Amino acid sequence: MKPLLALLCLSAALLAAEPPKGEPTNAAEAAAQAAKKAAQEKVIDERYQAWVAKLSPEAQAWEKVLQGQLGSFYLPLHKRDKIAGKSNAWDFVQDDPKLPRVLLIGDSVSRGYTQPTRQVLAGKANVHRAPANCGPTASGLKNLDVWLGAGKWDVIHFNFGIHDRATPAADYVKRLEEIVGRLEQTGAKLIWASTTPIPDNAAQKQTAQSIVEKNALAAEVMKKHGIPTDDLFGAITPRLAELQNPNDVHFKGEGYDFLGAKVGEAILARLAK
Repeated sequence: MKPLLALLCLSAALLAAEPPKGEPTNAAEAAAQAAKKAAQEKVIDERYQAWVAKLSPEAQAWEKVLQGQLGSFYLPLHKRDKIAGKSNAWDFVQDDPKLPRVLLIGDSVSRGYTQPTRQVLAGKANVHRAPANCGPTASGLKNLDVWLGAGKWDVIHFNFGIHDRATPAADYVKRLEEIVGRLEQTGAKLIWASTTPIPDNAAQKQTAQSIVEKNALAAEVMKKHGIPTDDLFGAITPRLAELQNPNDVHFKGEGYDFLGAKVGEAILARLAK
């Protein structure tokens, strides 16, 4: 029995030592995989640049802004969408001059409800979104002028929160005050969106309570400036089990449809005043 037991132990050790399928087993294989990926990205970029070359000057200018703002995660996704003929949140918006211009500012959750919001407001407003995952308030202060561009906005719907979950309260309030001050200079009607809930996740160093706290701080800032709140947190909280991905800050398609409908309703109400 002992030789058999030893053989079984050796087999188990060898199996445990095998790299996962698809993972490189040595430097040469790793280099080959990297070269293959680089070649694929080169083809995608060439096709994307060919697509851009056929656009109007205004659309080309928009793509240039996206190239400088989307970063290493979102820009490749955007390029793949465009060469596949797919619409996304960062589509160039050709304004109907008879309709008001609306700007959405926010993180990946905002990205998720951008297209549903456009559907809700089709024929009622030109809905643009900032050319980035807007991240924390620190990023907002750095990039806000680029996001606002040169055009006139009738309504700006904005949020900063999930990426600020670890930002000290005093810093969050100070930055939010500065952002609000800059947005007020545009003359647009402003709408603050409360930050949607996040789950407790020790591995990601995040707590659900951090968003409750940030929403409370933001509410005081908005009250001070007379800015109405689109309470996305309150609206979706009762339906989290149904609409939010498990153990994730993001939502299912139905969740983004729900949020988009809420955002569209808030924008229409603001435009009516």
